Amino acid sequence: MKQRWDIFCSVIDNFGDVGVCWRLARQLTHEHELAVRLWVDDLASLARIAPDADPASAQQWLQGVEICHWRQSFAGVEPADVVIEAFACELPEAYIAAMAVLSQPPVWINLEYLSAENWVTGCHRLPSPHPRLPLLKHFFFPGFVPGTGGLLCEQWLLPARNAFDDVAQLAFWQRLDVPARRAGELRISLFCYDNAPLGDLLAAWAISTVPICVLLPLPFPLGLRQEPIIDVIADFFGGIKSLSLSVGAVLQSGQLTVRLIPFLEQAEYDKLLLACDINFVRGEDSFVRAQWAVRPFIWHIYPQADNAHRVKLNAFIDLYTAGMSPDMAAAVRALWYGWNGWNDDGQIGNTWPVFAAHQAALTQHGGKWAGQLNRLGDLASNLVQFSQNRI
Repeated sequence: MKQRWDIFCSVIDNFGDVGVCWRLARQLTHEHELAVRLWVDDLASLARIAPDADPASAQQWLQGVEICHWRQSFAGVEPADVVIEAFACELPEAYIAAMAVLSQPPVWINLEYLSAENWVTGCHRLPSPHPRLPLLKHFFFPGFVPGTGGLLCEQWLLPARNAFDDVAQLAFWQRLDVPARRAGELRISLFCYDNAPLGDLLAAWAISTVPICVLLPLPFPLGLRQEPIIDVIADFFGGIKSLSLSVGAVLQSGQLTVRLIPFLEQAEYDKLLLACDINFVRGEDSFVRAQWAVRPFIWHIYPQADNAHRVKLNAFIDLYTAGMSPDMAAAVRALWYGWNGWNDDGQIGNTWPVFAAHQAALTQHGGKWAGQLNRLGDLASNLVQFSQNRI
């Protein structure tokens, strides 16, 4: 009989939380032959990255994973052998009570947020007894260094990356109805939060010394919900009404072309990261996938209270830029700070050409960085090994 796993996901960042949980659920199912039940409180967000998912269904099976709508009312559910609360979400009280009365309590894991901070290795795998019930929870931290749980990386991902040659790339662009590159063109994928200083960057791209094509996936159909980033783009290109824009729109100014493309399911998004020269990513899921793609990338970190995200960003930059030349490390830090709104002068445009000048060296560094990450083992396998030692 297959070992049963429950993964609980409360969606805070629209696609980061559920993106990680959906990838993890599939990898546990396909590579480790586990029976996985994924509880999600926002099925609409899941459906944006998994188009076959039905956001109105209380229970469904997709790619071998049982997906359940996590509602407030929660009773009569038999706990699984291994229970993961993703990103410190709180399990339903009824589910915890059901765990406590089992003769063999489940392995209970709090899968934490990804961080490069030094304290993570000291907290990884630490136990936490429940204050009232005979239950023990363990903290499990993804990470970038030995002594952490590593990153999500399916068995097929790196071979698929290495096989993504010019022919495969051309076929990918054709599926998106994107024409062949112009001579010397730089292709950039753009995925960011609404507070990004996009206007300044668009202006810098428009006066670039090389043609720049920006691929912008639309998370939601325009008109379904407000998209401030689209408003910024519409204003930049001459005050176009944002609601008049849709997938397939092409906007041009100087050296800059912006193409609005569909929001992609996860495997296709991985290909977008490979097909572009530089990637702007956000949150956790796309941030990790950009690192496996080995292209230069810029991370828009999810903002937190008391500027806690600044500490996390600095910790990662320190780790990621170790071994870079001082000039390249400074270029990365300046652009990342500007993109996250931390430049002293408030201008990001001046940092872009300095960063872009290091594109080739950053790509080479990305390959070494990904190799270093791969030696940690993948997060799903590390979770399975940890749980098996406790059953």
